[in-house]
Amino acid sequence: MPAIDTDLSAEIQQLRMELQEARRLARRANDRGEIENLFNRYMYLHNAFQDEQIIPLWVKPGTPGIRARYTNAGQYTDYESVIRYHRNRPNPVGKLILHYTTTPVIEVAGDGETAKGVWIMTGNESGLTDPEVAKESPDYMYSPGEVQGKKVWAHWVWCKYAVDFLRQDGEWKIWKFRCYELLRAPFEENWISFAEKNQHAFALDLMYFGDDGKPVFMPPADEPVPAEYHPYNPSARQTLEPQPPIPHPTFTETFE
Repeated sequence: MPAIDTDLSAEIQQLRMELQEARRLARRANDRGEIENLFNRYMYLHNAFQDEQIIPLWVKPGTPGIRARYTNAGQYTDYESVIRYHRNRPNPVGKLILHYTTTPVIEVAGDGETAKGVWIMTGNESGLTDPEVAKESPDYMYSPGEVQGKKVWAHWVWCKYAVDFLRQDGEWKIWKFRCYELLRAPFEENWISFAEKNQHAFALDLMYFGDDGKPVFMPPADEPVPAEYHPYNPSARQTLEPQPPIPHPTFTETFE
């Protein structure tokens, strides 16, 4: 009987350990699904100019470490400056954007409190610009001819995203956001020749094009970027940026 009891106790202990591990794996898989849904929801809302619905996807005001960066013009480290991008974003007549993301690499930290993800995005951006407004931009940004008396801009665009997530009040939220524009090209031109003449654009703090194609610029950044990033350049080699996340126990064990 003692031997049987010992064997049974060992078996029960083994089952408990296996159950604990199964629960851990199920929790991590569920977290990954929730994070992917969160970012995909962000993209669907962004494509439809529904930015007021994006604001609740971010961490709440006062959360330490919040950050957003889009260009080399600077980064935003205060809740209000981060959210300003989403407030009153215009939805001009005739404007269309379609960004769709692929190739996610998502790693939930071992403690289950934070997560990191990277995505590749491809799609198009297009709209109509009043001819007087168009004079302020290089002619190569526009397509030949006019539609409804306005200049046409129709671009293919490719980007990469690197996003950190925080579990807050039991839900995953966007915490740190980085967009890397990789390349773009007008519909009529290849991306290599366009990149050659458009290298200066990434230093600008352009936020988006508003009514009649008027450029709307970001507010002054909270701080400079720690290191510059540059889109595709026909005279430069490609680099691995951002780095895909790897398994990690806590957020402090990773690069930001």
